[in-house]
Amino acid sequence: MELSRRVPLLVTAIAAAVLLAGCGAGPAAGHPPGGTTRPAGAASALRSPAPAASPSGQASPSTTPSPAGPPSALPVAPGAGARPQTRALPSADSAAFREAMTDLWLAVTTGNARLALPAFFPLAAYEQVKAIPYPAADWHDRLWHDFALDVGAAHHLVGSDARLVRVIVPASDAAWIDPGVCVNSIGYWHVPGARVVYSEHGQERSFGIASLISWRGVWYVVHFGAVLRSVVTGIVDRPAIGPGIPGPPGGC
Repeated sequence: MELSRRVPLLVTAIAAAVLLAGCGAGPAAGHPPGGTTRPAGAASALRSPAPAASPSGQASPSTTPSPAGPPSALPVAPGAGARPQTRALPSADSAAFREAMTDLWLAVTTGNARLALPAFFPLAAYEQVKAIPYPAADWHDRLWHDFALDVGAAHHLVGSDARLVRVIVPASDAAWIDPGVCVNSIGYWHVPGARVVYSEHGQERSFGIASLISWRGVWYVVHFGAVLRSVVTGIVDRPAIGPGIPGPPGGC
């Protein structure tokens, strides 16, 4: 374990036990601010929002260009992490999912993991989910730390002219994880192996999202490059030419 990690010995032991159980639950490392049922369904894709339309139905170009400013994240579901969980199955066609994936892509292209904070599983929700001591420490020093490392690795993979095309979520692989599985006190939906598809130099490429889990009907990233890792380093999940293959199913 590196000295930069600040988890108490008890937390470290518990986090290791969680990892050995196969639980789904960086350099922008550091703390940010502030039994299964399978549904049927086809893979869903991220679509860019349409431009605003004028009363005549035509897209209205801006007459006064706005000065360029620093990139900023889109809100996904503000404050939802502090509210109780629901069993609503998330959709990859929702506005919340599009905003989450836009934030994730912005983090990858800038190398700034904090820009993906709205897309990452909320700390307040994780404190409700995990039946372990010090879940906040585990969130900061394991989950977020690993995520930030993975964002840095993906940033080095993706070129400056890369453009997000779509995000494929294998909806048929989604499964409800019951309380008591993977040291969890609350159930949630889980889907592994979503694919981020992008275009670079005229060629379609992709990489994976190791694990998405739900809170109140919204998909969040909980593991980006890998669920388990033998060394503390950034990982890109199965980069490929073309869209790659989503999945495989399983995990929690």
